[in-house]
Amino acid sequence: MSAETVSAILLRRIRFSETSLILTWFGLETGKIKAIARGALRSGSAFAGKIDLFFRCDLTIFRSRKSEIHTLRELVVVEPFLSIRTNYLRTLTASYFTELVEEATELEHPEPEIFDLLRRGLNYLEREHPNLRAIVFFEAELARLLGMQMAKQTESSRQLIESLTRAPAARVALIKQLGE
Repeated sequence: MSAETVSAILLRRIRFSETSLILTWFGLETGKIKAIARGALRSGSAFAGKIDLFFRCDLTIFRSRKSEIHTLRELVVVEPFLSIRTNYLRTLTASYFTELVEEATELEHPEPEIFDLLRRGLNYLEREHPNLRAIVFFEAELARLLGMQMAKQTESSRQLIESLTRAPAARVALIKQLGE
């Protein structure tokens, strides 16, 4: 097994055992990948404080030959997007963006333009308060990158949501929050 370095954004973390996590990342060179972080939840772990949603990191992984779940060896946090966590609506919007990317992409299929869109979306949320226009823009851009572009952004957004096998639950809560 040889080590591979990947620049990626954390989409999801799931507890695997008392001390380990299964992480879903979206990488610039790899697309969506899964990796296990063994011992990540132990006190004094090298991963302590480095594995949080929306973090953009440089990962060192060992690819599995038998499974779609690789092994995370080390990581360096490049962009933690800390301001996103200071506001509920920013956090909800970032969750929606990552959930949308996770649902709309396939494992191990590089999509550098989608990685860039997600990174730009998180950068926007780091600086600005989210609004409906930004959400529709993100959805329409993702639809365009997936080959579903329509004449209007709102049509592209609708087409994207309808094409997913499971529409992200965060969207309903997000639209409700923005409407109030």
